[in-house]
Amino acid sequence: MAYVPAPGYQPTFNPTLPYRQIIPGGLRAGMSVYIQGEADDHMKRFSVNFTTGQDPEADIAFHFNPRFDGWDKVVFNTKQGGKWGSEEKKRSMPFKKGASFEMVFMIFQEHYKVVVNGSPFYEYGHRIPLQLVTHLHVDGDLSLYSINFLGGQPAPSQGHGHTQMPSNPLPPSNLPTMEGPPVFNPPVPYTGRLQGGLTARRTIIIKGFIPLYGKSFVINFKVGCTGDLALHFNPRLSEGTLTRNSYLRGSWGSEERSSTFNPFRPGQYFDLSIRCGLDRFKLYANGQHLFDFAHRLTAFHTVDTLEVLGDVTLSYVQI
Repeated sequence: MAYVPAPGYQPTFNPTLPYRQIIPGGLRAGMSVYIQGEADDHMKRFSVNFTTGQDPEADIAFHFNPRFDGWDKVVFNTKQGGKWGSEEKKRSMPFKKGASFEMVFMIFQEHYKVVVNGSPFYEYGHRIPLQLVTHLHVDGDLSLYSINFLGGQPAPSQGHGHTQMPSNPLPPSNLPTMEGPPVFNPPVPYTGRLQGGLTARRTIIIKGFIPLYGKSFVINFKVGCTGDLALHFNPRLSEGTLTRNSYLRGSWGSEERSSTFNPFRPGQYFDLSIRCGLDRFKLYANGQHLFDFAHRLTAFHTVDTLEVLGDVTLSYVQI
């Protein structure tokens, strides 16, 4: 089952290194770039470069460079016309050898804001106008799980090019949609309201982390006025199961547990995409189809609440 990302959410899963790709729609204020990965056991350094072109000699607007060299630090710089500018550095290392991590580069008019594992780490002022930045390069002693461009326009190959999309576009009937603005690092328990109710092709994005002590967490699609649960999704880490069910008119239905794989492990990040179809929910984790759950609540449009509870840390939710 092919994975088709919703507009404004452009993920790449398990990319190979070196990673050199165009930023969908170009870089602009309001965008975020999420990078999930794992530091090598013998990591010495890696780099994330926002560049003005694909060529290795292109200017580097923002060079983010963690270095394990006995004086563990992160170096920040800009390269123009083949020459490096004045170096900024922070003698603090938020990455651990052999450990998973999540970096978020939030793009503002004045600066890049770097968040690592949910904690603000550094702000780097623009030395090259952000509208000139077209590509992202990543390389070094790490493995990549995913790179996500959030808030950018679809790539030209998807038919929209670099033009501004209308404020309320009508997508083709086979494409997913997202309605609400993103929420960054919300606390758990999390409750979000699905404005307008659940509709066919609507996509919910949930990015998060399973703590090392994690045993179980829950995602509920709920009808607020009745308490009915159209979908109750419960990864049970201690059992290694992905339990699904519904709670309708005061009674639980029959559990479903089969899945193509299980991406939820203590100490790991995940990227979950939940889509509402005409006859079922379709769930994808890290770009792979996880399972389908046939609608048991036929009036699924009455679902107006998303709940996330339990042993999970959320980094991004878009409903």
